[in-house]
Amino acid sequence: MNSSVLIGNSASLDYRAFNFSAGPSALPDSVMKKMQAELYNWQGLGLSVMEISHRSEEFRAVAEKAEADLRSLLSIPEHYAVLFLSGGASFQFSQIPLNLLGEHDQADYLDTGLWSQKAIKEAYRYTNVNVVGSSRGAGYCSIPRQDEWSISKYTAYLHYTANETVGGLELSAVPEIDWIPLVADFSSSILSRPIEVSRFGLIYAGAQKNIGPSGFTIVIIRQDLLDRASKKCPALLNYKLMAEHKSMYNTPPTFSWYIAGLVFEWLQEKGGLAAIAAINERKQRLLYDYIDRSELYFNPIAPEYRSWMNVPFRLGDVRLDELFLAGAKECGLLGLKGHQSVGGMRASLYNAVTEQAVQALVEYMSGFERSFG
Repeated sequence: MNSSVLIGNSASLDYRAFNFSAGPSALPDSVMKKMQAELYNWQGLGLSVMEISHRSEEFRAVAEKAEADLRSLLSIPEHYAVLFLSGGASFQFSQIPLNLLGEHDQADYLDTGLWSQKAIKEAYRYTNVNVVGSSRGAGYCSIPRQDEWSISKYTAYLHYTANETVGGLELSAVPEIDWIPLVADFSSSILSRPIEVSRFGLIYAGAQKNIGPSGFTIVIIRQDLLDRASKKCPALLNYKLMAEHKSMYNTPPTFSWYIAGLVFEWLQEKGGLAAIAAINERKQRLLYDYIDRSELYFNPIAPEYRSWMNVPFRLGDVRLDELFLAGAKECGLLGLKGHQSVGGMRASLYNAVTEQAVQALVEYMSGFERSFG
């Protein structure tokens, strides 16, 4: 075992493994420690933040600061509403068509992998779907160029998944579209680098990758789109209703909201998204460069579409997979097993995954290759 990989002893209370899980995923150590310190007696109230009313003055301050910090981090324009909602990002696969179809009877979707496929399948429940382009023909290892897409002239919106968590396929360049609302799933890449929010009609992201605990989703929506909801849209799924009530029409996931606020503070302390982007760029380059030099490991994704956040890789001999994972676990490197639909390995390099963790992973991979390559 390479002792440099471990943080403390696994039997000790302060032991922390390196977490490469795709989600729920790593949270920053300082956020975890602050949450631990405040858990029992928050701000001297004699109560946990989990125990106070969402309508209390104290929690409203938490909510307002979290929104202000997120707006600052992403430079969100004033004419966009920010919603903090219950449920995961998959819930948005239904909520989006229910809210954005308006008078239209069609929506456009780009197919780049498992999560966009799930969004497409759900959208068919509510409207006609035009798949503008698909990565299927390329084995989901590259993305068709925009000039190859068949975008409809009359459609409610165009949806795409910015980063496919399972396949490690990322469309980092925002599509050049300004005549219909652009809707994007940023669940696994939000806050990893700056994005130009004004290019989008709606951005959504599940929390459990770069924001906080699972079961919590952030939606950023241009306010002129809030009047498109279907009359059949349930009240709790109506974006406009949630915006009018500051995401508190019903009891929100308050503890997750609180943790998200701590993560936003942590990002600001790190220097904002430009600073975290520089760190993330170094992390992904370190791992991809090693994989590309290796004779044992390989990454199947076209280089221009490689994900910064989710790095899938395979071993040349699949019989070594279980041995690789067992050795990684012994070294405190967890969450490396690939998604069940594709197999292999996957290292998720979200914001809270440190450069030290990535270096430890590369050292382990190198040692494993020397022994079994």
